[in-house]
Amino acid sequence: MSTARFRKKILASALTTVALLAAACGGGDVEDEGSGPTSAAGYNLTADQNRITTDEVESIAAKVPQQIRDRGTLVVTGSAGSAPPLRFYADDDKTLIGSETDFAYLIGDVLGLKVDLQAADWAQNFVRIDSGEADAFISNVTVTEERKEKYDFSTYRLDTVAFETKKDSGIQIKEPKDVAGLKIAVSSGTNQEALLVKWSEQNVAAGLEPTDITYYQNATDYYLPLASGRIDAYFGPNPSSSFHVAQAGETEIAGTFSGAGDALQGEIAVLTKKDNGLITAVNEAINHVIENGTYAQVLDRWNIANEAVNTSVVNPPGLPKTS
Repeated sequence: MSTARFRKKILASALTTVALLAAACGGGDVEDEGSGPTSAAGYNLTADQNRITTDEVESIAAKVPQQIRDRGTLVVTGSAGSAPPLRFYADDDKTLIGSETDFAYLIGDVLGLKVDLQAADWAQNFVRIDSGEADAFISNVTVTEERKEKYDFSTYRLDTVAFETKKDSGIQIKEPKDVAGLKIAVSSGTNQEALLVKWSEQNVAAGLEPTDITYYQNATDYYLPLASGRIDAYFGPNPSSSFHVAQAGETEIAGTFSGAGDALQGEIAVLTKKDNGLITAVNEAINHVIENGTYAQVLDRWNIANEAVNTSVVNPPGLPKTS
């Protein structure tokens, strides 16, 4: 199946899915957020998003580095649009929508900048930040101690990760030892991979079987292997896995964890190049939208209110380094 046809298949069934998600998660009423075509649950999956907006705050915008202010555009990179409800393509098969894009636009509003949304494979996003091709990486990025050596972070959401298994598989993953002997898929370069590798090593040291780790770079690539039993579980962002569980009706969540492991609660953050002066403005912009309520409206719109933060923090403790 072509990529375009696959995306359209996702969106066709999403109209039913979001109704299920709304009932399960109890998200806020967003019927009045826009006048575009919506699903029965009030979700707009078209390119005409009628997104939640906020006003520019000149005192915060003044803290944006001059080069970006002169350009007038905030270039935001992120994963290539296959992880609903976080970042995925609308029904026109080319417009990126989702909670992560909504957050990017809110930040741009406060900073008085147009937002240029771009997409790349996961690892390439870091390269684009390193080269200066992009200003911010906003795509479910977890704060880690290793990443903090090269990048600055401003948090905007709790990081919860989930194990998704075939329905009625009997698999329950409630602690690290439960992954022993299982074949588990993960996206490379993510904090989920780091956790899985660490847990497998710990299990082997304790005399348990290693985890057979297999890789799928795009979140949706694991759907068929999981349904067919070629893998036992997929380890990914909880919002995306929960969305797929409701959409397909063939899988279930077998366990959830903090994205930073047992030591602390992981957090999702906007990533920028270290010490380039942008993170202060981004942090103040996020705290402004938290205070004025538009942040909560975005969370409610995509049924992820349970991952809200009270305050955005710059460079908090992150996922520990692997030895």
